[in-house]
Amino acid sequence: QVHLVESGGGLVQAGGSLRLSCAASGRTFSSYAMGWFRQAPGKEREFVAAITWSRTGTYYADSVKGRFTISKDNAKNTVYLQMNSLKPEDTAVYYCAAGARSPSPSDYDYWGQGTQVTVSS
Repeated sequence: QVHLVESGGGLVQAGGSLRLSCAASGRTFSSYAMGWFRQAPGKEREFVAAITWSRTGTYYADSVKGRFTISKDNAKNTVYLQMNSLKPEDTAVYYCAAGARSPSPSDYDYWGQGTQVTVSS
């Protein structure tokens, strides 16, 4: 079992930055790839970024490439999502997940409760 808790969301103006954290518990945390997804009201959950367990591979949705950075600290059991140059369309609930490295939510076994990110124009 892996338990995930996100933090770091909030309200920020367009062009600003936020860093999300995902604290994980469970002894098998380091064996999972980790992903960040987001879901805006009335929309499906969409892939944002993923990182392999060894941190050798990172993957991003085209909409965030060059602005967001995913990183993982296995020693701290924590995954981060650094979000820069935020846009109003980035507004959503952001979720971290543990599972197979994939852009599909169905490939992830464990999910956090989500943290709200709101970007004002």
